Amino acid sequence: MKTETYILLGQTLSYSADPFEVPFEDAVSVQRRGAVIVRDGKVISVGPADSVDTPEDATVIDYGDALIMAGFVDAHLHYPQTGIVASWGKRLIDWLNSYTFPEETRLNDPDYAAEIAKRYFDLALSNGTTTSLSYATIHPASVDAYFTEARSRGLRALTGKTCMDRNAPDTLRDTAQSAYDDSKALLEKWHGVDRLEYVITPRFSPTSTPEQLSALGALWAEHPDCLMQTHISEQHEEIAWVKDLFPDARDYLDTYETHGLLGSRAVFGHAIHLTEREEARLRDVGAGLVHCPTSNTFIGSGIFEMARMKAQGQRVGLATDTGGGSSFSMLRTMAAAYELSQLKGTPLHPAQLMWLATCGSAEVLHLGEKIGNLAAGMEADLLVLDLASTPAIEQRSKRAGDIWEAVFPTIMMGDDRATKAVWVGGQPAKI
Repeated sequence: MKTETYILLGQTLSYSADPFEVPFEDAVSVQRRGAVIVRDGKVISVGPADSVDTPEDATVIDYGDALIMAGFVDAHLHYPQTGIVASWGKRLIDWLNSYTFPEETRLNDPDYAAEIAKRYFDLALSNGTTTSLSYATIHPASVDAYFTEARSRGLRALTGKTCMDRNAPDTLRDTAQSAYDDSKALLEKWHGVDRLEYVITPRFSPTSTPEQLSALGALWAEHPDCLMQTHISEQHEEIAWVKDLFPDARDYLDTYETHGLLGSRAVFGHAIHLTEREEARLRDVGAGLVHCPTSNTFIGSGIFEMARMKAQGQRVGLATDTGGGSSFSMLRTMAAAYELSQLKGTPLHPAQLMWLATCGSAEVLHLGEKIGNLAAGMEADLLVLDLASTPAIEQRSKRAGDIWEAVFPTIMMGDDRATKAVWVGGQPAKI
């Protein structure tokens, strides 16, 4: 069968370095009139439109002044909570008991899990998110539903069975042995199938006994190519609870490290209230931290100090954390990250915000060589952003003196209307 070549025209945004580490002018390449050649699911080349050799049989799609970039990478979320997003008035522990656990119990039903997975991916794609790292529930059916739906759409997607053997309803508890057995079976079934990756997933220390944490640490040691995801230091009440449950631990991070759950392929959500020892240890092992700004404000957790964390050399990504996060939009997530950094007197540049939502998150997931950037050789998961998607944004962007003044109003005020097109694996996606 003949392979189709596409040439996409518009403004293009690519990164050659981390704009937290070098001046953004040296980290970013923006073509005012650029071209992206896509073939066989990959980006073949990116450059000025007037210098691209156009194959005779190529399909040319002109997006005008829209911005062509890598699709967003959401590095921490809970797809089972799709139906309870934006629920009122709770902090973390009450949130889990009032909203999360009752809803997650429902995903024992394979049909309901499939319905929620479809709804989640519909919403994610409509907001330009092309890769997601999600928690499932304790039910293997919830993992199967997520991966089955992602695979049907050709998406790169990551998840794992959420493991809990205490401090949860009976309907959501497994055991140390069943957590190991179920996780191993699901890993062997799904990891590496097409664009899917299995992630070892203890929810967090308060809902796992030391025996379960050790069992999952052993599984990770047997499959070190997998990621391991969990939560850490989201709220002060949570940290106090961990101290009560693990009186011999040096700190929260030690509850994971003692059981073999710390390493470069670990992904820790939130990480707001870390001690100096925890920060140093996380940096030294190269673990990933994920900033979840809409969630941190919505359930009253605190402010992640992005500029300080990046300055000390932490690996950091960005995430919606739906449903604790109140939006499926990475644009809204970037806006919240900007606002929280403003409160710390360290406003983030639009180039840094876009990097966090693409390259930064991809690097946290150890996928930076495959996704998250618009560059030759990368998988063609692309987002085309309309930088004038509403009257308010259009009138502001018309005053722009440069690309960043044109992009920033969309970051701050944009929603799914800004998603002009999404490409997945080199093909246009239905949104």
